[in-house]
Amino acid sequence: MIPVTKPFLPQMEDFNRYVSSIWERQWLTNNGPLVNELELKLQEYLNIKHLLFVANGTLALQLAIKALGVRGEVITTAFSYVATSSSIAWEGCVPIYVDIDPETFNIDPAKIEAAITGKTKAIVATHTFGNPCDIDAIQAIADKHKLKVIYDAAHCFGTMYKNKSVFAYGDISTASFHATKLFHTIEGGAVFSKDPNLLKILAGMRNFGHNGPETFDKRPGINAKNCEFHAAMGLCNLEHMEEILERRRTLSYHYYKRLKNFKVSFPKLNDNLDYNFAYFPVLFETEELLLLCMKRLEGSKIYCRRYFYPPLSALPYVIKTELPVCEDISRRMLCLPLYHTLNTSDLDLICRILWRVQNYQEPVVINKRKIKIDISNRHINPINGHSFP
Repeated sequence: MIPVTKPFLPQMEDFNRYVSSIWERQWLTNNGPLVNELELKLQEYLNIKHLLFVANGTLALQLAIKALGVRGEVITTAFSYVATSSSIAWEGCVPIYVDIDPETFNIDPAKIEAAITGKTKAIVATHTFGNPCDIDAIQAIADKHKLKVIYDAAHCFGTMYKNKSVFAYGDISTASFHATKLFHTIEGGAVFSKDPNLLKILAGMRNFGHNGPETFDKRPGINAKNCEFHAAMGLCNLEHMEEILERRRTLSYHYYKRLKNFKVSFPKLNDNLDYNFAYFPVLFETEELLLLCMKRLEGSKIYCRRYFYPPLSALPYVIKTELPVCEDISRRMLCLPLYHTLNTSDLDLICRILWRVQNYQEPVVINKRKIKIDISNRHINPINGHSFP
């Protein structure tokens, strides 16, 4: 079986050395020494001054909204994982969706201003598949209208924009360190901000609002701490990050070569970018072709993911919004398997199946009607600025 992803795991003896030290100290959680060590090493690796390790990426978003005092409407994207919108709604705010750029699949800055009202307080934008949004355009809009900017950068570990970590941008950026991510701590996440005072507020909120053993901040807090065992996994995995990033790059280049002239397109990457190749998303010409390819792959026990489908504008607790680009992209987007232990023979098998589907057209039943797939005269849209060996 080939799943869409697998977590990277270090050598067990390396992890066990950290676990043995936890046993010796019997300090399992509550801002322990491994949590502190991981935060310091992440600061060094990412060249970022301020960050906090938290329990997961969803709580990171919730903390960001709360710490910035955001109340009211929040402009965001519907092409993201559910946590982007559910965190906004959970904090008592109203997600207001604008459409996405048809090439990058990120929120379209040209659509943001038209959605701003007197109730708008923030923009929450997702760097989709690790590809940064148009950060400069979003910041210019936020400055003009005095809005806060929060980036859901869950996919972005290892991505650099203008020679800085993507986490360095916005009022607050958030990360997920879930087991499916490039860098993981099994479960975990982080919040990043340039403002040390804001980090102090976040640190209090992360720990029930404590500012001492018997005193509390004026703001309520929650339990968003993480534990020593998760920090131990993070410390092990951080040692392998360059190897992980290089492996993703190599596998992605192999996909691009094998799918050259295949009738799909790929995200257009932002300029001034060092990309992390966190996912391998492909945009099919039609939903029907996507579903046929999925069916054939699954018949060989190869599992992909429709990421993100359906769009978040379909959630039952949000304002229904027509987003023609997002809805179209969502129906036609598929992420192919990509993980550290995948090998090129696996990729060759995946690509051979896709090519067989393309070369042998057959009707596919969608919603009880037969559709003939037309896949002629379409060319690959290569990643801009990258040459593939």
